[in-house]
Amino acid sequence: MTEVSFYHLQRMPLDQALPKLLERALERGMHAVVLAGSKERIDHLNDVLWTYDPGSFLPHGVADDGAPDRQPIFLTTEEENPNGAGILCLVDGGQPAFLGSFQRVLDLFDGNDEAAVLAARERWKAARTAGFEVTYWKQSDAGRWEKAN
Repeated sequence: MTEVSFYHLQRMPLDQALPKLLERALERGMHAVVLAGSKERIDHLNDVLWTYDPGSFLPHGVADDGAPDRQPIFLTTEEENPNGAGILCLVDGGQPAFLGSFQRVLDLFDGNDEAAVLAARERWKAARTAGFEVTYWKQSDAGRWEKAN
């Protein structure tokens, strides 16, 4: 069963949180798809993943790079899974129809934006109604992710 995990970003922006979550996915031997709402967002995240930490490397690509099936992390605006990923990261509040084809879905939303929080609540309800296992993660004062009940 697919687990849909909501990540409430309050102490760390997406540009810092996403690379750390993707690192953890790769450490577990999993591939990931990052689904964004626009080409501009994909371009930005592509740059972020290359530069977020000079001591780290996150192998990733976009459609223009070619060979998407060989990318451990694939950034896209389309509902696709060309790299056989087990993890889908939603960064712009999308509700794609293919959630159930992943082991885990990470829905990252800006907790400092009231509209984003309200939209995330609606996605939570929809995921739960659709029968997915749903979890909620928040950041501790130290910046670690804590599963909330």
